[in-house]
Amino acid sequence: MATREYEIGPEHGRLALRTGRSGLGRRAGHDLTLEATRWRATVTDDGQAPAVEVVVEVGGIEVREGTGGVLPLSDQDRAEITRNLRKVLQADRHPTIVYRTTGVAEHELTGGLTVLGRTEPLTVTAELTGDRVTGSATVRQTRWGIKPFSAFFGALRLADDVRVEFDLTLPEKPGS
Repeated sequence: MATREYEIGPEHGRLALRTGRSGLGRRAGHDLTLEATRWRATVTDDGQAPAVEVVVEVGGIEVREGTGGVLPLSDQDRAEITRNLRKVLQADRHPTIVYRTTGVAEHELTGGLTVLGRTEPLTVTAELTGDRVTGSATVRQTRWGIKPFSAFFGALRLADDVRVEFDLTLPEKPGS
């Protein structure tokens, strides 16, 4: 069987990150939905062991929604969150986040996630229904050496766990 390679990107679906809040001041902050707008995934299928590589540009992560909080999320809030995100992820030094599989089972991908130049194991659950792939993983920021954002002298903190979710439609043909 010939090796097939699929290129997948934002035109094929959504790659979202969902954050939560913690701390005494959590009521003041927002639970955020961020979306990766510049990313690509390469799926290589040789008939034996499929391999997946996903590359996300940190500069392409945008704030889509903020729920909760005392006040609605403003454009100024969005801009500040984006600046903080790029600062925390050191976008100038580490412009991409990369996930590479080391194994693929029926509903699970195992691999390594590289953030800030540090690679740690990460398991992703995924389900294929027809040409649609949905799935998720939970990324604990401190595992990659990231100190979750905090404000108001630590009374409002971003929760350590960030949920990554995807909903994609596979291209009909390799390379499309």
